Amino acid sequence: MAADEPLVLGIETSCDETGVGIVRGTTLLADAVASSVEEHGRYGGVVPEIASRAHLEAMVPTVQRALDQAGVKASDLDGIAVTAGPGLAGALLVGVSAAKAYAYALGKPLYGVNHLASHICVDQLEHGRLPEPTMALLVSGGHSSLLLTEDITSSVRSLGATIDDAAGEAFDKVARLLNLGFPGGPVIDRYAREGDPKAIAFPRGLSGAKDPAYDFSFSGLKTAVSRWVEAKRRAGEEVPVRDVSASFQEAVVDVLTRKAIRACKDEGVDHLMIGGGVAANSRLRALAQERCDRAGVTLRVPRPKLCTDNGAMVAALGSEMVRRDRAPSAFDLSADSSLPVTDTHVPADHDQLHRLSE
Repeated sequence: MAADEPLVLGIETSCDETGVGIVRGTTLLADAVASSVEEHGRYGGVVPEIASRAHLEAMVPTVQRALDQAGVKASDLDGIAVTAGPGLAGALLVGVSAAKAYAYALGKPLYGVNHLASHICVDQLEHGRLPEPTMALLVSGGHSSLLLTEDITSSVRSLGATIDDAAGEAFDKVARLLNLGFPGGPVIDRYAREGDPKAIAFPRGLSGAKDPAYDFSFSGLKTAVSRWVEAKRRAGEEVPVRDVSASFQEAVVDVLTRKAIRACKDEGVDHLMIGGGVAANSRLRALAQERCDRAGVTLRVPRPKLCTDNGAMVAALGSEMVRRDRAPSAFDLSADSSLPVTDTHVPADHDQLHRLSE
């Protein structure tokens, strides 16, 4: 670990996880997380107001816990990075406000970064710096995206995205349908291991010859599962939860990996990175590895804990911003719930930078 690598603290509050990470270059020093998932479980999904209040309560102690884990003082930091978007507006605002306060009080540069780009950059903490270009498949409760990463700090191009339900959202809805609880991804993965993925022929959305090559749709699959289960229940038959879970999961990961490999081939890219909460799914990892091996593509997937929302991923991208001398954000940085992935970070304009230097 080089002492001259940037030491950056990252804050992530885009949804229900209060994440604070500290990174020096590509080395993870601390990854502190406070989750409010149990508070949302009774409602079957994330409640924005509850998430925002939980972030407020958790922020200061989580930052202190990260500093203690890393064995550094706040004054040692070279910068503060924070998720500026996309995400839940109120939740983002808590993180951005906290980051601005810390940066201003410490006299450190502030970097408002993109949540999706952070999910890509976190892989550097596991496997070293990303080759450029790298294809990234990001799958979570809020997004399913195929992104061509030419420069993680300035050039991420969207090739395709979900047009209705994201993959993680579909997992949550199917789990609710099967009375498996929330969040749905881990529990369906667990039940699917004991089921038959070929038991039920669920549809593969947007997989026809005339469909968009890189876009995703899981709404039709969710509806197909719902109708199949309801038909069983109306007939008074027992629903084979394990087979439904396995067949549904296979339909999701089949589409995700097939399109990702196609994008790699079409763009001439030989590295595929998979990130986001659904990247923790065991079947997605296994099928992606099988198809990458056949296609001659190198697969990079962070360990499961780094796939879910966390402050480490934000710190990783912030550290890369400092290393590449990217312009910091202004202290009037705003949270942007629909920040496009092409905006990897939110730099201050020249007038703002001039005012900050006065």
